[in-house]
Amino acid sequence: MKITTIKVNDDQYSYNLKNIKNPPKQLYCLGNIELLREKCVSIVGTRKSSNYGNFISKRLSTNLSNEGFVIVSGLATGIDTYAHMGALNNHCRTICVLGSGFNNIYPRENINLFKYIINNGGLAISEYLPEEKATPDKFPIRNRIISGLCESIIVVEAGLRSGSLITGYLGIEQGRDVYAVPGSIFSKNSLGTNYLISQGAIPLISIDKNIL
Repeated sequence: MKITTIKVNDDQYSYNLKNIKNPPKQLYCLGNIELLREKCVSIVGTRKSSNYGNFISKRLSTNLSNEGFVIVSGLATGIDTYAHMGALNNHCRTICVLGSGFNNIYPRENINLFKYIINNGGLAISEYLPEEKATPDKFPIRNRIISGLCESIIVVEAGLRSGSLITGYLGIEQGRDVYAVPGSIFSKNSLGTNYLISQGAIPLISIDKNIL
């Protein structure tokens, strides 16, 4: 499949993303670029997710895609994977935002998910050239795209040092609605989401339809 390059002033460029503080000057795209102009919500969280978090991520993705949202996440293992799969299993579309180029998919165990997304009406995007490798510094930078594309951000599970908290904070800065799933004070995976709620995120207390 041919890579499409979209620049910030092109008509196909996401309106939401164009209006953040530091939008990517160009995006490399594989798949359905029309999704960049549709109503999006991001579902993100820790790579070391629990069964509880995985269930919530997939169920939220299914319900929100039924409401017409395109699901955006980061192709990571854990919460991101279940967010993408909830949409795909529902025959709906999803966008994965990479922290590397298309020829160096990270994590490698999700390369089949990456292919499945672009072959089933979804979209993969990156601001990095195809040969660029994933490095730790790229992912926090990448997260502004995940939040910037969307009207709302949902953080499902996160430790206090989770990169998904960065996505939540960026969403707040960008004026997005940021939701966090509350959890047990004894769970490491809920420390980040509970803290995010204490900083002003909206507690997500239901996974039923019409939650946003």
